[in-house]
Amino acid sequence: MINDVKKTAEQKMAKSVEALKHDLAKVRTGRAHTGLLDHIHIDYYGSQMPLSQVAGVTLADARTITVQPWEKKMIPVVEKAIRDADLGLNPATSGDLIRIPMPALTEERRRELTKVVHKEAEAARIAVRNIRRDANDHLKKLLRDKQCSEDDERHALVDLQKLTDRFIADIDHLMQTKETDLMAV
Repeated sequence: MINDVKKTAEQKMAKSVEALKHDLAKVRTGRAHTGLLDHIHIDYYGSQMPLSQVAGVTLADARTITVQPWEKKMIPVVEKAIRDADLGLNPATSGDLIRIPMPALTEERRRELTKVVHKEAEAARIAVRNIRRDANDHLKKLLRDKQCSEDDERHALVDLQKLTDRFIADIDHLMQTKETDLMAV
C-alpha cells in the first residue's frame, strides 16, 4: 500500500515536471526552433489539425522558421493561425513558403519573459507540493485505518519529502537553464 502511494506520487510529480518542460518550450528565446509552433492548430476542412500535419516546418537559419503547407490554398489559413497564436511572430509569405523571422528580444522583453518563466516554475513547484500533501493525507489515512505501522508511515513521509525535494530541484534547474537561455544575447 505504502509503495503504491509513493509510486503514484512520483509519477504525478514527474508529469508536473514534464508539463513545465512543455510550457517552457513555448517561451521563446532569441533563437528559432520548430517547437515554438507545436501547439498551433489549423482549421483543416472543418477539423482542427496540428500545424505539423498540414505543413512541413523547418529551420531556414538560426533566426528563421519556414513553413510549407502541403496544399497551396492552406497558405493564408496557416499564416493567419500563426499570426493569431499570440507568439509575437509576424509570418511573411513568398510563393508557397511562409517565412517566420524571429525578432531579436529587447532587454525589457527578456526580463518580462524571465518573470513568465519564474511564474511557470512556481506553478510547477506548487503542483509538486500539492501531490506531496495528497500522498501524506493518504498515508495518514492508512495509519488511521491500521493498514500500516507508525514507523512505516514515518519512513514513507521522509521518503516523500526526499522525492519532493528532488523534483523541486529539477524544476529549479529547468528554470535556471531557461533563464540563462533568455538572458544570453
